[in-house]
Amino acid sequence: MSQSKSVHRSLAILKLPRRVPAFITFAQSVVTAMTNNAYFSSPTPPLPTVTAAITALQSAEAGALSRLKGTVTARNDKKAALVALLQTLRTYVQNTADADAENSAAIIQSAGLPVKKIPAHKTRVFLAEQGPLTGSVKIVAPSAGPRSCYDWQYSSDGGKTWVDAPSTIKSKTTLEGLTAGATVLFRYRSITPKGGQGDWSQSVALLVK
Repeated sequence: MSQSKSVHRSLAILKLPRRVPAFITFAQSVVTAMTNNAYFSSPTPPLPTVTAAITALQSAEAGALSRLKGTVTARNDKKAALVALLQTLRTYVQNTADADAENSAAIIQSAGLPVKKIPAHKTRVFLAEQGPLTGSVKIVAPSAGPRSCYDWQYSSDGGKTWVDAPSTIKSKTTLEGLTAGATVLFRYRSITPKGGQGDWSQSVALLVK
């Protein structure tokens, strides 16, 4: 019986503080975490560029505290420039993590960034499993899309002969009356509005109980 696996992707996110001093501290922590980090050999943008933007924002923030005309606007411009750099850096971290899915969460965390695990698609597979009654089997196939239908067959002699089962408009069906204790092969084919009748799938085997 084939089984499906849930695929999860670790996503690097930016939780940027709204207040400028906290934002500066966050940006500094990211630079510190990524400096001499073995996972990140060539950060994009380069860390010195990010550090220079942090320093520029610190100076602009100090100027903004004076409330002189134009200083708040200048501070906001420096902050926007640093936000853009951090967003690009997040993309670099994400690409690095995606290249090593098994360690992706640890890679992201090592950069000082929060991690969000998001479920991706379940791997589409064809599977057969025991049904609710003795001699029954539930079969599930990948969906072929809207307005598709499915033909089903099973074989009790190792694929030498195939028996048709009722077609369905759903990508699953339950067969009953099979011989308990026998190993049965199952296969399907989909019929779609655009592609027409497809080829028979690879078979899956199940010991019927």
